Amino acid sequence: MIFGELTLKEAEGAILAHSVRAPGLLYKKGRVLSARDIAALQKAGVEKIFAAKLEPEDVAEDLAAGMLANACAGNHIERGAAFTGRANLFAGADGIAMIDRARVDRINLIDESLTIATVAPYEPLEKGQMAATIKIIPFSAPRAKVEEALAVLHTPLVQIAPWRPRRVGLVSTLLAGSGKNLADKNIQALTGRLAPMGDCPVTALTCAHDAGEIARMIRQLMAAHCAPIFIFGASAIVDRRDVIPQGIRGAGGEVLHLGMPVDPGNLLLLGRVGETPVIGVPSCARSPKLNGFDWVLQRLMADVPVVAEDLMRMGAGGLLKEIPSRPQPRAARAPATRKAPRIAAVVLAAGRSERMGARNKLLEKIGGESLITHVVAHITGARVAPCIVVTGHEEEAVREALEGAGVIFAHNPDYASGLSASLRTGLKALPPDVDGALICLGDMPDVRADHLKKLTAAFDPTEGRAICVPTHKGKRGNPVLFSAQFFPEMMALSGDSGAKHLTGEYADQVCEVAMEDAGVLLDLDTPQAMAAYLKPRGAAN
Repeated sequence: MIFGELTLKEAEGAILAHSVRAPGLLYKKGRVLSARDIAALQKAGVEKIFAAKLEPEDVAEDLAAGMLANACAGNHIERGAAFTGRANLFAGADGIAMIDRARVDRINLIDESLTIATVAPYEPLEKGQMAATIKIIPFSAPRAKVEEALAVLHTPLVQIAPWRPRRVGLVSTLLAGSGKNLADKNIQALTGRLAPMGDCPVTALTCAHDAGEIARMIRQLMAAHCAPIFIFGASAIVDRRDVIPQGIRGAGGEVLHLGMPVDPGNLLLLGRVGETPVIGVPSCARSPKLNGFDWVLQRLMADVPVVAEDLMRMGAGGLLKEIPSRPQPRAARAPATRKAPRIAAVVLAAGRSERMGARNKLLEKIGGESLITHVVAHITGARVAPCIVVTGHEEEAVREALEGAGVIFAHNPDYASGLSASLRTGLKALPPDVDGALICLGDMPDVRADHLKKLTAAFDPTEGRAICVPTHKGKRGNPVLFSAQFFPEMMALSGDSGAKHLTGEYADQVCEVAMEDAGVLLDLDTPQAMAAYLKPRGAAN
């Protein structure tokens, strides 16, 4: 890769290393300079820029990140589109992260240009939370290094083991004089931990702290198809020959391991009767605080086997206990793992199609389906939700065309007053927790799901990318993705104007996202445009 100061004469196709500001012009870092850009820079009096130019042995940052992300992603992982050399992997289901720690290290040791960061192995994640991020540090990576990394990624690196809800068993043992409230505490503690894992009903039994009684309870729970089975003892397990281990053996089982290098949680027992895991639960698990039992429970409820060696390897990071010299920083604790932003879509489909004449362009047939059906199918295929379709002119016909499309309709009775009324109607229908919205036009059939995925991948208000605009060969198109921070200003619009002026007022928040084709520029407003679009496809009006 060539990197350094370039004259404008040699800068076409180069990637800006630093943003360039000039009167009436702002080109951000990472922009690939077109001939049109060069002319604008010359007009603004810019003579030199700091940039990078790729050579044949280089793999562009987005391409390299995307290749590695595809190879990393395993079961129940969703991949975001690559942007600025970064591709994120998100949990596609609730469960625990299965990370091959050794291969993460191998990738990161290949070359400084390639980096992979993941959550901790076995960390519980909710659907949509980030599991890993792949980042190419410079504007490109050496092709040989990318190929070396792909060879390491012969099998997926990041997967999610989803929760597998099922009925579980609980035995609480009581000593003479023990109150029933102890058994109630055990039930409360276990059901609280199981709650995030789906519908996991608990069959709870109590008995004396006696090996024979414990064995009988285990057999009874197994007959009720409970698995795994948890035993909260009235007294802690201190030896393999103690009461609870004897009860497991009395039920025909075996003790696999006693103890774990996690504090709190040291006195956990791992056992098995046939194929049913039986866990002697440490008394610290009656507390809601994190302890070693949580780590075992999470794996078992995701159908991840736990063997003695797994427990013995939990020591690094296993000091969980809060002590006066090392209090837990509750007030400043890091937030939960980052989630993918929730992006909705607002499809403007209320207009009267005046330039089309007597026909409603949105109902024109393309390959046997209406134009609006094509547009909405691409949007829903990009996994943005919800998809709000704003109706107005010929409302019933538009609704009929989209029957079964999984969209939410919002009717604008004032559609004749202009675009802004439809935009306000769509924004009002959005749920309050969306982070941004794609403002889509109903007459753009070549805006595909991959265009929308690139826009959502670019979206990051914290990094100054709060308005994402698609471009093709330097020309801006649609749809535009706006952060929710701009919704109040968009709600204040009037007349037949949209929110385009915001891209000028907030130029420092605008991110241009280059697209390889002109689909983001094409709308079908007139009979001539429709006929020209249909002709090469062999379709008829």
